[in-house]
Amino acid sequence: MARRALIVGGSIGGLAAAALLDRSGWDVEVFERVEVELSGRGAGIVTHPPLLEALKAAGADTGDLGVVSEYRVGFDAAGAEIARFAFPQLVTSWDCLQARLRARVPDDRYHLGHVLQSFASDGGRVQARFANGHEAEGDLLLGADGFRSTVRQALFPQVRPDYAGYVVWRGLVSEADLPAAARDQVFDHFGFHLPEGDGEVIGYPIAGPENDLRPGHRRYNFVWYRTASAEQLRDMLTDEAGVTHDLSIPPPLIRRDVLAGLKADARAKLPANLIAMLDHAHSLFFTPIYDLASPAMTALSVALAGDAAFLARPHIGAGVTKACEDAVALAECLAGDRPVAEGLRAYEAARLAANRKAWARSRYMGEYLMPQFGDAAGKAEWAAQHNLHTIMRDTAVLNFA
Repeated sequence: MARRALIVGGSIGGLAAAALLDRSGWDVEVFERVEVELSGRGAGIVTHPPLLEALKAAGADTGDLGVVSEYRVGFDAAGAEIARFAFPQLVTSWDCLQARLRARVPDDRYHLGHVLQSFASDGGRVQARFANGHEAEGDLLLGADGFRSTVRQALFPQVRPDYAGYVVWRGLVSEADLPAAARDQVFDHFGFHLPEGDGEVIGYPIAGPENDLRPGHRRYNFVWYRTASAEQLRDMLTDEAGVTHDLSIPPPLIRRDVLAGLKADARAKLPANLIAMLDHAHSLFFTPIYDLASPAMTALSVALAGDAAFLARPHIGAGVTKACEDAVALAECLAGDRPVAEGLRAYEAARLAANRKAWARSRYMGEYLMPQFGDAAGKAEWAAQHNLHTIMRDTAVLNFA
């Protein structure tokens, strides 16, 4: 009889683990807390070779996956191009990856509306209980339920998300809506701009709705990192009804004055071509940036993967890649008749240090937003390591392995 895996979390990491474990001979069930099929609002995802390899290993379709950005381009305060180098990189969307992996998991193995309430493991079988009354038992429980992970909270209650001091604003811009000048200057490139004293703007083209890759039908993923104190963040997380949300706020509930303030600051601080991007962006939302690092990735018959174990800041563009690498390693370590306990020890040995390295690198990249130095020499060293050139070179690049 096939061994059984219970996967908590039906996003990309959980789906990748489900498809890969299934191919390794496991009987797999996925439990997602949300009651409807997931959607990522079309958010852009930068790909890396390990991600593409993981998709292929999972049996997912990798054809026409996204848009290739050929150049990285830097813009000055007037919107003029001041730096450029060739760096072909395939950029896709969260929705596209989710759909490709979701197709690899049968509907009768993917359960929506299942909120994990508790679980118990004695190192052999593991039992899970859900808020809707459903119970399940298996040989393995995988927590792939994101940085708010219920599984991790049960294993390591002392580990909590730590606010990094800044947020990231995101929005999608339809290619067809853009003024010709802004489109010609910005759209086709992986663009970078460092507003004086106000964070970091980046952006790149992605496919249009339903993975439409036709010119004129694509979209631009606009991203602006901005600092915000804990008090400012609390205000930003408070909706029109006066309710303050924990950790993040659903995009439809962001107050109109918060959105108006963002656009006013853009008009005062960004060049015209980037203002045009923001003015034509739809579905604007922000995400607070947090740090989170687990002391381990396994305990008894339980494992963690992706953001549930380590939350890397988005500067390295590796969150999805990291989750899929975890899934590949887990399936490989648990293949055949290898005992679960032995396989999980191998999984942790394979992935704990790699995850910690990605987490540390993302914090280093984030120092541009929150500089850390104690004297003039430290400031000079920091400036040499955190400037337009280094940010263009190192953003969304796995050059720290």
